[in-house]
Amino acid sequence: MLDKIETRFPKITEEGLDDLRKRIGVSIGVTAEPWCYEATRDNIRHYAHGIGDDNPLWCDPDYAAKSAYGGIVALPSFLFSTSRIVSGYVGGLPGVHAMWSGADWTWHKAVRRNDVISTEAKLKDLVEHQTRFAGRAIQQTYHVDFFNQQGDLVAEADSWCFRTERDHARDQGTKYKEVKARAPRRYSDEELAAAYKHYAEERIQGSRPRYWQDVTEGEALPVMLKGPMTVTGFIAYAQGWGGLYIRANKLAWKLADAHRGLGIPNRFNIPDCPERVHWEEEFALEVGAPGAYDYGPERCSWLTHHLTNWMGDDGFLRRATCKIRRHNPEGDILFIKGKVKRKFVENGRHLVEIEQEARNQDDELSVLGTGIVELPSRS
Repeated sequence: MLDKIETRFPKITEEGLDDLRKRIGVSIGVTAEPWCYEATRDNIRHYAHGIGDDNPLWCDPDYAAKSAYGGIVALPSFLFSTSRIVSGYVGGLPGVHAMWSGADWTWHKAVRRNDVISTEAKLKDLVEHQTRFAGRAIQQTYHVDFFNQQGDLVAEADSWCFRTERDHARDQGTKYKEVKARAPRRYSDEELAAAYKHYAEERIQGSRPRYWQDVTEGEALPVMLKGPMTVTGFIAYAQGWGGLYIRANKLAWKLADAHRGLGIPNRFNIPDCPERVHWEEEFALEVGAPGAYDYGPERCSWLTHHLTNWMGDDGFLRRATCKIRRHNPEGDILFIKGKVKRKFVENGRHLVEIEQEARNQDDELSVLGTGIVELPSRS
């Protein structure tokens, strides 16, 4: 057995922050290529299945042909796979951990099968915070615009990561002190059966129109289950989304060689990517997390899945926000709840604003979200 070697990581420096501030508002040129350039049938389906979404509007050509779109369209969150930057590929502060922590999306047009997506991105802001997780943290926000092959703006998003000092989070962070002290959770068959009942009863509104007039302020959306969290599930998401730094062999070496702060020695002293916090518990604990945990864009996509199941094929998700509040480590079960906050008409569109929150099996708040959905009107 190899001895465990504790790694010491780079710090946030004023020099590094000054360098980053110079990049605010500057268009980003050449960067890591996206996982998906095109919204092909397979790319859309792989992303949808990576979040556990089997909506036939994204996955079944025969079904989708009968919809108003006349064919398959991409689920809103598919666009994460077309931009590494919106997904958390941050610049500056080499060796300082980056945790994807939230997004504010606006969609203008549907992404149709075989659309070619291009992006424009820039660093928008840097904000310093004091956190229980890691003490000093820098919120690094990017803005990304998404265009189809006709040059139409199909969506835009702000997304942000928190840059944190791994050593401080591991040695002094207090957020997960109680969680780490707990014995590993082992579910009974009865507890699992109760959770899985949500999957058995999950409803996709689909081709049945949900009219704006039939929605009542204060009404609850059906609860959506995600989990129980497993490394297998996290990898399933990475297969559809592409990850940030997952590379093999020569390409892994090229990435680490080009970005010297990226490769972090594993227990064999082999430089490996920081993304392994999502499947390697030992490394996740080193950066202060409570264990191997889910991806941030994955959780954001779960919230939009909750909304698209509810709105049906004739609805259109106009806007969604996501603010992550804690990690979801292996073993967690997530329950997503939502309610209608208000109904309103704006620029001829019949809109519904929805509030969302997701809590785990111990009633700990995991994520907050909002959505604005356009629904068909009877008149």
